[in-house]
Amino acid sequence: MLNSPTSVGCKKQATAPSGAVSRRSFVAAVGAATAVGSVFADPMARVAHAAGSDRVKIGLIGCGGRGSGAAMQAMNADPGTVLWALADPFVDRIQSCANVLSQAVVDRAQSDASFKDRFDCPVERQFTGIDGYKQAIALCDVVLLAAPPAFRPMHLRAAVEAGKHIFCEKPMAVDAVGLRSVRDSAAIAAEKKLSLVSGFCWRYATPERDVYGRIHAGAIGPVRSVYTTYNASGFRGESPRQEGWGEMEYCIRNWPYYTWLSGDHIVEQAVHSIDRLAWAMNDQMPVSVNCTAGREMRSDRPVGNNIFDHFTAAFEYADGRRGFHTCRHFPGAAFDNSDYIVGTTGMATVNGFQNIQQIVADGKTWQSDAKKNDMYQQEHDELFASIRSGKPIFDGTRMANSTAMAIMARMSGYTGQPVTWSHVWESKEDLSPTSWAVDSMVPPTAIAVPGKTKLL
Repeated sequence: MLNSPTSVGCKKQATAPSGAVSRRSFVAAVGAATAVGSVFADPMARVAHAAGSDRVKIGLIGCGGRGSGAAMQAMNADPGTVLWALADPFVDRIQSCANVLSQAVVDRAQSDASFKDRFDCPVERQFTGIDGYKQAIALCDVVLLAAPPAFRPMHLRAAVEAGKHIFCEKPMAVDAVGLRSVRDSAAIAAEKKLSLVSGFCWRYATPERDVYGRIHAGAIGPVRSVYTTYNASGFRGESPRQEGWGEMEYCIRNWPYYTWLSGDHIVEQAVHSIDRLAWAMNDQMPVSVNCTAGREMRSDRPVGNNIFDHFTAAFEYADGRRGFHTCRHFPGAAFDNSDYIVGTTGMATVNGFQNIQQIVADGKTWQSDAKKNDMYQQEHDELFASIRSGKPIFDGTRMANSTAMAIMARMSGYTGQPVTWSHVWESKEDLSPTSWAVDSMVPPTAIAVPGKTKLL
């Protein structure tokens, strides 16, 4: 496992003060600071030089498996990239990540000598503690945001305020307060002409780009309804409590199982399928959602986990169209991750895992022959190409909107109430703790009861 404890040498990692910063105070402090962008040099001009060998310094925030993968993809994307800084709350995760990536670079250098310079991240630039991200961001040109989702709004805001180009893993928030912060941060990124690439990787898959492009061009007529699925067995199991772990550390290490850290699996995982629903609808947003959800098979481990294990959401659009999504975590049940799009003159079926990108219209069946690519690598290839060219990519609007669709469905599922598009953007829902300090108390983890849990 990329995040398993591993030991490297005897030097001590640079440690940021754990502090007692809260998301509320962070957002309030930077909310009025948009004007500070004027003190930074043009971010494109700073790193987008004509010479492809000019170094682009990368900072990784969040050193788990997805973060380690993103860092390797970033190093693969451009010969001038160098992984320059790491940040994670926990030293063992940084050590494991550094070991894996440094060895991967050594291995690649056997066939490509340029790789020997792509990892330059000594312990002095490895920052632990909840606030370690601040030091890493300050040292880099490009920031990869891959910490647990609850941290995403504050990490994104810090990166855009510092004028850095960004890869932002999905989802972008877990609640309404974080969602508004992400929306505002994206606006700042656009104003500063920063590249902002999201982790909605299917948007970067060549066959999916092919089929959705044809749908938007009218291959099945105007789209009338969309149904997407993300039916899976569930997340990995518990990371058992170790000696010295407090409640906050235990929860963060088991973050997928707590709504206040992950947003629940419809927000953290199935949001990919909701993003494709939005894609099929040409990124027009719904006016409301009604969701039925519950907790049928979920075990009591990790301790205090409060996420559901199934959701079925029906989105309504202003013109009467409907979008449907279902996701579940039932061990032993059938897996399905498909999109079914119905138009006035035909229909499409998309399943990237089975390489199905099919359109049936006018009595004919078409299957995309676009060559399957590595969509995770493609995200980074296009990000760094945009930086080099000085032509920023901006995924900010659609990444916020797709996350909003997942959050509003979760809200509806938890409460049993319909949730409007305007409500999710105005809601007072704030799941964050009063402090993110590792030794602080964690928020209540009560399990929602549809019909009784209040819509905030």
